[in-house]
Amino acid sequence: MSASPETRKPRALIADDLREVRESLRLLLKAEGYETETAASPAEVLQIVTTRDLDAVLMDLNYTRDTTSGQEGLELVSRLRALDDSLPIVVMTAWASVNLAVEAMRHGARDFIEKPWENNRLLSVLRTQIDLGRALRRGKHLEAENELLRTGAQGDGPAAMIATAPEMRPVLELIERVGPSEANVLITGENGTGKGVIARALHAVSTRAGQALVTVNTGGFAESIFESELFGHVRGAFTDAKADRVGRFELADQGTLFLDEIANISLPQQAKLLRVLETGEFERVGSSKTRTADVRIVSATNADLRDEVAQGRFRQDLLFRLNTVEIHLPALRNRRADIPPLAEHFLRQHALRYRKEVSGFEDSAVETLLSHPWPGNVRELDHAVERAVLMTSGERVRARDLGLQAPAPAAGSLEDLPLEDVERVLIQKALARYGGNVSQAAHALGLSRSALYRRLEKHGL
Repeated sequence: MSASPETRKPRALIADDLREVRESLRLLLKAEGYETETAASPAEVLQIVTTRDLDAVLMDLNYTRDTTSGQEGLELVSRLRALDDSLPIVVMTAWASVNLAVEAMRHGARDFIEKPWENNRLLSVLRTQIDLGRALRRGKHLEAENELLRTGAQGDGPAAMIATAPEMRPVLELIERVGPSEANVLITGENGTGKGVIARALHAVSTRAGQALVTVNTGGFAESIFESELFGHVRGAFTDAKADRVGRFELADQGTLFLDEIANISLPQQAKLLRVLETGEFERVGSSKTRTADVRIVSATNADLRDEVAQGRFRQDLLFRLNTVEIHLPALRNRRADIPPLAEHFLRQHALRYRKEVSGFEDSAVETLLSHPWPGNVRELDHAVERAVLMTSGERVRARDLGLQAPAPAAGSLEDLPLEDVERVLIQKALARYGGNVSQAAHALGLSRSALYRRLEKHGL
């Protein structure tokens, strides 16, 4: 008896006319537990799709007819959509032809990957689209998506939506109530709590679920490229503008735009963002042609935006535009009932990734997980379990495999610690003092937010 689509390994079709690309993607997906089929032409794609049980198609847009127009790829997307409108199609394209990716999404593709691809993003997009496709095939779209939220849609955030703790019920209720609406949503919570997961959950239950979810780390853009990244540019707009480029707003047209780290953008950038949120209108850098985009905005921050407004660092009118509805995500230490199932989820994920026979946790390891303060929240839990999977020599994870440090020592003993450990302790203390608020902790430590983020990553926090 064959396994059901819900329990068997995910199966993806890789379509590209270059053998080395197909082989590279096949090896990548195999290492992540996928079964794969490969095709070098649209004809092979159609033959495989009509004879195999697939969960997704990952396909290039350019084949033998020519090398740049992507017309064969667009026609293929349309034919695949006609064959099975629930089969997720992810297209691959170079940034120089990202307009083609937008057109492919209008033909029915679910998402796109830029070449050369980033492995983590490719795997994240593929996993998300497979989960959504399986839910759609179960029927009753909204009901199926709500089930998906509770049973583990995995994206590129720190964890799937595992939410059994009572403290998470208000979050789930808001997702179910607000998700299908067009309301802009502001997600708040400490760093590492999984705000990106909530954004994907909102998109998954929305009427825009069949369109793109585009994620932007707004705090990561320098002033000089902010407009280009969000609104696009035309060729020759500045020195390195060698081709037209579509911005994130156009990519998200008819879909959802997730603006992460929204508190990190400067006041001049906030003014540019406010205009497009108010009118839906913008211009690419170097162009006088006004364009429009129909986008639902979901944003996230671990800062207190009301305090940022009071300090003159964030525009109040922009805050009003962003937080039609606010969803606050509790810290992991405040939803401890979710720690064991989250840890089990990460254990299965990393055991598969590293091909290790690890089946669970010893009781002492569970006690350690439950007693740890988790200043880095779910992301820190993920890293701890990944390390444990690598370090354990048996079938069950031991407490020492987790590598979790004891609570920070008293200030009087800092002089006995190496300099790197002192830095980690001081950062932990600052985060604990300010309830995980990175802005306030950075200010107390005399660092910029970006500098503190680099140190958080360095210390695995």
